[in-house]
Amino acid sequence: MARNKYPELTVNRILDVSLALFLEKGYEHTTIQDIVDALGDLSKGAIYHHFKSKEDIIEAVMERLFSGTMERVLAIRDAGNMTGIEKLRALLLNSLDDPKQETMVTAAPSLMKNSRFLAQQIQEGFETVAPYCLQPILEQGIADGTIRTRYPKETAEVLALLANIWINPYVIASSAEEMEQKFLFLSELLGFLGVPVLDDTILQKLRKFRRMIENRRFLESRGKQDK
Repeated sequence: MARNKYPELTVNRILDVSLALFLEKGYEHTTIQDIVDALGDLSKGAIYHHFKSKEDIIEAVMERLFSGTMERVLAIRDAGNMTGIEKLRALLLNSLDDPKQETMVTAAPSLMKNSRFLAQQIQEGFETVAPYCLQPILEQGIADGTIRTRYPKETAEVLALLANIWINPYVIASSAEEMEQKFLFLSELLGFLGVPVLDDTILQKLRKFRRMIENRRFLESRGKQDK
């Protein structure tokens, strides 16, 4: 068998086709054979040469989709023209306003149905987001007086856990009423902790994100009924 002279092009083709299928059918309903059929000129063996599993493919898809995200986050963290609380709000808005979030929501597997991805989400929060993004901003906010807490490390970890897991409607399914109660409770809790980050603008963005998740679940349920 001839050696593939352009492995990067092959990998990108696999990722392009896989993303299109994940968006069309959903991650759970897309098989490796679907990807093989859509590519047309690659065997399963050729795909497994580059990716060990479908999970590895979606990880590569998401890594490529969100390339550059950390650079934008660090730019906010290191900006010299914002207070600590303004930086926290900017981080939240940057995430909620990112159009790639909708692609992720449509294409990615449900985290509560996949322990591997759920564990990765938690690990990233505690090992990357909390210590390198949130804690330095909290410490700046303490210094400039916009944030009041004696526990920046612990507060950063709690924020990462609440934002990425507890309040994330893609992880924990909740009704509109339940999510609204969560938003209001979290706003009050963070205010009590001295981190009043959830203003009206961010609450509206959170509600929009929750509606996007609901629409996806509605379309998924209709798709199952049509089958």
